[in-house]
Amino acid sequence: MKYSLLAVAFATLMVPSVAFAEDEPTCTDKPQAEWLTKDAVKAKAEAAGYHDIKQVKIEGSCYEIYGFDKDGKKAEVVFNPITGEEGDNEAAN
Repeated sequence: MKYSLLAVAFATLMVPSVAFAEDEPTCTDKPQAEWLTKDAVKAKAEAAGYHDIKQVKIEGSCYEIYGFDKDGKKAEVVFNPITGEEGDNEAAN
């Protein structure tokens, strides 16, 4: 009984961490040494019409920028760190 209670407690603690890990975007399997710089990705984002970019950060194996789209709406946009191409866009409310 003691071991089954421990197993249930362990499983309960592990489920949120597994779910969290699945939320990180995947863009590449290349090492970070081969990635574009944050400044290069920011320039690509600006060329794609994003402006007032406040942050460029690593999210999973992607870069994610926080700024505004060409319509002035807040945007969180994922970019491939190798090619600089835009990935899935998550609208920030």
